Amino acid sequence: MSLKQSNFWVKLTNWEYWPFNVVYFPVFFYYIFLIIRNRSFFFFTSSNPSIDYGGMLGESKSEIFEIIPKKYLPKWKSFDSSTSVSDVKSVMQSLNLVYPIILKPDIGERGWMVKKISNDQQLQNYLDQIKVKFILQEYLDYEVELGVFYYRYPDQEKGIVSSIVAKELLSVTGDGTKTLEDLIIENPRARFQLETLKQTKPTEFFEKILGDGDKIELVSIGNHCLGTKFLNGNDWIDEQLNESFDQLSKSIPDFYFGRFDLRCESIEKLRKLEGFKIMELNGAGAEPGHIYQPGFSLWEAYKVIFHHIRVLSDISRINHKFGHPYWSFKRGMAKIREIKRYNKQK
Repeated sequence: MSLKQSNFWVKLTNWEYWPFNVVYFPVFFYYIFLIIRNRSFFFFTSSNPSIDYGGMLGESKSEIFEIIPKKYLPKWKSFDSSTSVSDVKSVMQSLNLVYPIILKPDIGERGWMVKKISNDQQLQNYLDQIKVKFILQEYLDYEVELGVFYYRYPDQEKGIVSSIVAKELLSVTGDGTKTLEDLIIENPRARFQLETLKQTKPTEFFEKILGDGDKIELVSIGNHCLGTKFLNGNDWIDEQLNESFDQLSKSIPDFYFGRFDLRCESIEKLRKLEGFKIMELNGAGAEPGHIYQPGFSLWEAYKVIFHHIRVLSDISRINHKFGHPYWSFKRGMAKIREIKRYNKQK
């Protein structure tokens, strides 16, 4: 393999693979400016008053689900880490769910421990590994998976959809001669996931030879860290979509800024708020995912990121004026310590 084909070169020349802290390092200085401007280290906590910490980090997914109208959600239930297989299967039966299902930590990010579970053995394996509260969620087989970023200033009647990312799950296509492992190695995005896949797939899986044109999905979770390709879907934004997401967002108490991760049957149905379910709602810490489109320039990405952080600050400041206080320094630091303790527990 030549240098230009190596993982090192691919990561070096494509910023979408750079570590989060490296990409966001320049943003740190702008955040310091906003701290001074707002006279609060934790100004963002008033951005979404109904979400813990404004949704910046360490928020409970189940608590957020509780404030979203049920008609927009998949079937779900939260469990503690001591749950047994029989407990989970009993709830599945009560919810009329069958395999596959999705299991994920109640507090988690970047795809950590989010699994598609297809049988009792996989369920048992998950329960053996998970050490924190988790959520059982209905698996949605809708064709389109999106991240839709929305914000609205609290003193204005209408908001906007500012970003749409379409998610293309990690897959490879056969040619009738190469093994699955060969196809994965030839695909840089898939190659980054090879070691992880080998921990979860049997050896014979990688020895399969796919027919010419046959496609196989390698990862069923739409997360960039798990190899999902993020594509810019901003061309789908129009007045009807903005109005629909105004309606959706206003049905969630005190929500003004964040990203809906959802699956839908089609963009046309989503525009009418039909044929879709919200898998997660991310608040102040959400990113406009379309910037991770392959080939999207880092300079343009920074323009998008800085714009959204400025909007976050403006929304927080308006909410503060409306009587939603910023968290105190003491309370904010206590939350950070809580998050650190949780991460050690994982």
